[in-house]
Amino acid sequence: MPVIAVVNRKGGSGKSTIATHIAAYCTHQNIGVMLGDVDRQQSTRSWLKLREQRHPQAKPILGWAVNQSSALRAPTGVSHVVLDTPGGLYGLDLARVVMFADAIIMPICNSVFDRDSAAQCWDELKILPRIATGRCKLAVVGMRVDHRTLDSAALTQWANERGLPYLGALRDAPTYVQCIEQGVTLFDLPKETVSQDLAEWQPIVDWLGPVFFPAPPTVSHPVQPPRQISMGNETIMSARVGSLQPVQQSLVQGERLAQKPTYAPNQPAAPEKRGGLLEALGIPSFLRRK
Repeated sequence: MPVIAVVNRKGGSGKSTIATHIAAYCTHQNIGVMLGDVDRQQSTRSWLKLREQRHPQAKPILGWAVNQSSALRAPTGVSHVVLDTPGGLYGLDLARVVMFADAIIMPICNSVFDRDSAAQCWDELKILPRIATGRCKLAVVGMRVDHRTLDSAALTQWANERGLPYLGALRDAPTYVQCIEQGVTLFDLPKETVSQDLAEWQPIVDWLGPVFFPAPPTVSHPVQPPRQISMGNETIMSARVGSLQPVQQSLVQGERLAQKPTYAPNQPAAPEKRGGLLEALGIPSFLRRK
C-alpha cells in the first residue's frame, strides 16, 4: 500500500497543510485514501471534522487517529495512506516513518531556524537504507514564500547544495488559512478562483505521480537449472555459484535482524523492549513492510 509521509522536525512548517492537500488530491483522482494523523495535536483530524460538518458533499477522506485503537488491516476501499507526522522526530521514530513510507515530502520555510532544522533532519535521513537506495524518495517544498523576495531562490540553492529535489514553493496566500478554517483544500474549490495556487501544486503532484499510480509488478521468470560446462576431464558447475547464496542472504539489509532469537525450553522468554513514540501510538500492521 503506497504511503506518503510529510516530515519536518520543526513545528509550524506547514505539514498539516501539505498532508490535507495531498489527501484531497487523491480523493479527487478517485484514489481511496486514509489520512493518518500521527501528530499529537491531531490537526488533520480536527480538519476532517470540519470537512464532514460543513461540506458533507465533498469527496470523502477517511480519517485515522493513530493514538486511538489502530486498525489491524486497511479499511475497505483504501489503497493509499497519507501520514501527517509530529515535530521532533529523531532516531528510531524517524527511522520507523521511513520504513512505512514510499515518499516523503519535507515542507520548509525560509528562515535560518527552519533551514538548520531541516538540514539536520536530512543528515539523519540520508543514511537510512530505504532513503539511500531510493526505495523511499524524498523532496522539499518551500512554504509561505513571498515571491516578491528572494525566498524561493534561497531555498532552491539550499536544496541544491544538499542534493535534494526541490519541487518549488507555495506562496503565502490567505486562501490556505481560509481552506483550513473551512475543512477544504484548493482542490475542492473552483479551479478558476485558485488557478495560480494550483499551478504551484503541479510539480508536487507530478513528482508523486508514480506513488499515486504505481506501475504493475513485473512477472519474475523461473530460475534456470544449473548449467554444466565440460572442459576436458573437469566439469565446471555453474551451480557452484549457488553455494554463495547463504552468504549473500546474510548481507541483505535486515536479513539477520528479521530472524527471531531462539531460547531453550526451560529459559524464560526474553523481555520485550519498549518502543518509541510511533510504536507507542500503535502503527497498524498493514503499513509494515514485508
